[in-house]
Amino acid sequence: MKRVILLGSTGSIGTQSLEVIRAQGYAVAGLAAHSNIDLLQRQIAAFHPAAVAVTDESAAVRLEARLAGTAGAPRVLKGAEGLRTLAAGQQADIVLNAVVGIAGLPATLAALEAGRDVALANKESLVTGGYLVTRAAEENGARLLPVDSEHSAIFQCLQDAYSAKSLKKILLTASGGPFFGRTKDQLADVTKADALRHPNWNMGAKITIDSATLMNKGLELIEAVWLFGLPPEKVQIVVQRQSIIHSMVQFSDNSVLAQLGVPDMRIPIQYALTWPLRGGAVAPELDFAHLGSITFDTADEATFRCLAACKKAIAKGGLAPCAANGANEEAVRLFLEDRIPFLKIGELVEGIVDREAYGGAYDITDVYECDRMARAYVLSHL
Repeated sequence: MKRVILLGSTGSIGTQSLEVIRAQGYAVAGLAAHSNIDLLQRQIAAFHPAAVAVTDESAAVRLEARLAGTAGAPRVLKGAEGLRTLAAGQQADIVLNAVVGIAGLPATLAALEAGRDVALANKESLVTGGYLVTRAAEENGARLLPVDSEHSAIFQCLQDAYSAKSLKKILLTASGGPFFGRTKDQLADVTKADALRHPNWNMGAKITIDSATLMNKGLELIEAVWLFGLPPEKVQIVVQRQSIIHSMVQFSDNSVLAQLGVPDMRIPIQYALTWPLRGGAVAPELDFAHLGSITFDTADEATFRCLAACKKAIAKGGLAPCAANGANEEAVRLFLEDRIPFLKIGELVEGIVDREAYGGAYDITDVYECDRMARAYVLSHL
C-alpha cells in the first residue's frame, strides 16, 4: 500500500487528491494545511494520518487542543518548520505538494533531500528555486512528478525511452482565462468577481486570478523549462479554449503528440501518484461525438503583461523568476483585497523583472531575500 504525505490538503488540489487517494486505496501518512482546521479535522477523522502540520501557529494550537485525549490522534507540527518536518520526517513513499506559493519551496526541498519522490502541484518551487530543486532531486535520487495538467500532459507524451532525446518543442496550452480576446481598455474596470469566473476549471482564488492575467501560463513556462530541460524559446504557448488538449510535444521529425481529456485535475493527480502505472477512471471520459470543435489561438502578450514578464524572467535566469513570482503573489493579494486594479498586476510584475539583472548562482537565503525585495517593490509602487 502506497503511503502519501499530502501538503495543502484543504485546498482545491488537496481535496481532489484525497478523492484519488481514497479511490486507489492508498494510506495517508501526513496532512498539512495553513489554517482551515475545521476541514483538516474532518480529513484526520477520515484518513487517520500519523502526523499533521498547520503552518498558522495559532490555528495549530487550537487543533492540538481539539484533538487532546482523542484515541489515535496525530502529532501536530506547527509553523513553516513543521511543514518541512512533515515533508522530510514522516514515513512515506511520495509527497504531494499542493501548497500555494513560495511557501511550498522549503517542503519540496526537504522531501527531496530526504530521498522522497515529490508529486509537484506547487509550481512556485521550480519558479523560485528551480536550480536548488532540480539539484536536490538529482543528488538524492528522487523524482519530480508533475501534477499540473499541462506538465502532466507533456510528461505522459514522453514516456518511451527515446522521446525525450528527440524532443524539439513543447506546445504548452492555455485556456486563455475569462478575459481572452479583450483589449486593455476593456480590462481597465474588471472586478474581482469577473476575474474569479474561470470558464473551464474550478480552482482556488489565487490560481484563478493568475489564469485571468496569464501569469499562471508564464509560471508554467518557467516550470516546463526546469522539468523538461528545454530552453525557453522551445516552449510555445498555444491558447486552447476548450481545455481538452492539455499540452503537446513536437519531435525532431515534426510529428506532434498530444494528451487529451476532460478538464478534471483528478486525472493528472492520479497519474503522478500511480506512475508508471495508470489507475482506474476517476473522471468522466471524453465524448468526442459531442465535443464539436477544438480551436487554437495565440496568447496576447501585449495585453497580458504577466506572460511577457515571465518570458523576460526566464530568459534573464538566476532569481528573475523568483522576483516575478514574489511581485505577483503580493499584487494578487492586493487585487483580491480591492486595493489595486486588474491591469496593475501585470504592470508591477513586469516592473520588478525589468529592474535588475538577477543573474548568477543563488542559495535559499538569496531566494527569500529576492522574494522580500519583490514584495516591497510592489508595496512601494501602489
